[in-house]
Amino acid sequence: MAAYSACMCLLRRCRGRLRLSHTIARTLTSGGGVRHVLPACARKTVLPQLSVLYSTQTPAGSKGLSDEILKEKLASSKAADDKKTDSGDRSGKDEGSEQKSGRWTGKNAWKLGLVFLSGWSVMSGGMLIYTWGAPPLDPEGNEIEDEFSELPKMTAMFKRAFKEMNLFTKKIKEPSRDKLLPDPLKYPYIQPPYTLVLELTGVLVHPEWTYSTGWRFKKRPGIDYFLQQVGPPLFEVVIYSQEQGLTADPLVSHLDPQGYVMYRLYRDATRYMNGNHLKDLACLNRDLSKVIMVDWNPEATKLQPANTLNIRKWNGNEDDRTLVDLGHFLKTIATSEVEDVRSVLEYYGQFDDPIATFKENQRKLQESQERLATELKQQKEKKSAGWGISGILRKH
Repeated sequence: MAAYSACMCLLRRCRGRLRLSHTIARTLTSGGGVRHVLPACARKTVLPQLSVLYSTQTPAGSKGLSDEILKEKLASSKAADDKKTDSGDRSGKDEGSEQKSGRWTGKNAWKLGLVFLSGWSVMSGGMLIYTWGAPPLDPEGNEIEDEFSELPKMTAMFKRAFKEMNLFTKKIKEPSRDKLLPDPLKYPYIQPPYTLVLELTGVLVHPEWTYSTGWRFKKRPGIDYFLQQVGPPLFEVVIYSQEQGLTADPLVSHLDPQGYVMYRLYRDATRYMNGNHLKDLACLNRDLSKVIMVDWNPEATKLQPANTLNIRKWNGNEDDRTLVDLGHFLKTIATSEVEDVRSVLEYYGQFDDPIATFKENQRKLQESQERLATELKQQKEKKSAGWGISGILRKH
């Protein structure tokens, strides 16, 4: 009981002091009740201390000082961080620049490529000059004198290499040989009187590509009938194509199992001019008055347009009948024994569709022949009827 009573007394004293302190704080904030309680001599020292102790506001001087200290610390830490960042970036850039400048990568990679290309060009040129510029040798290995033998060695090598380069360019641009076909057959062999030159792609076949089969060549309708109509002994059939022989030769063998095609000429037999492979009939070793060239591309036949029959390019349609009508047209020329086919081709070359024009002319000719036959028949019937009447009259 004694301890309990002592604790209660202590609690009452603390409550009293707390009430006194709150009262003093309210008095200070309200403006001056304490001045009447304290004597005049203690007011100057006690009041400022009490105002600082019980004031809820931070003193201006202490606030400014703490803020300045805090700002200085923040500024110094920020400057240190910026310095570390700048030093890191500079070191990274220096390392990157050193790495790029020290290796053949990145922005300096083109230098390596240029050096490699230059070295390869110099080596290739040197090998060509050494190979083409060497003097010709006989079977025993001795040098053969030529027009450059009296020149200095290096000058002679350069001139020989330049000459060989011109010959190589000429071989590419010009036909592979001066006579593309052998001489005409002589008796007892039968030489067809006319020569028919045919383009392969666009005239006889059409290339097609699909995901499942890849590239395939479609056979034009009527090609078997056409080759049968124009084959020997009427025409000497020649395939003259811009395609490569490695691709086209097996295709021709598949299209012509009967052997109507007598000769085959491919890209190496063309003349290369202005980016186009041209067909030069002057190299065929045949009389051009008896040569007919069938093609769809005027650019490929512009060296001898008078010998060309341009038809429409076949695009793979199944209802095409051009080869059947073309066979009739060519067979008509051959059976008519035309002296110079260029006059006939010149006439039909002025029309957009020469085959359709030929069919129309054939129809008109057939109608006129039928009309003429009908008139002759009628005249014969009239004459026979007149002779019959005159005979009866003579008997009487």
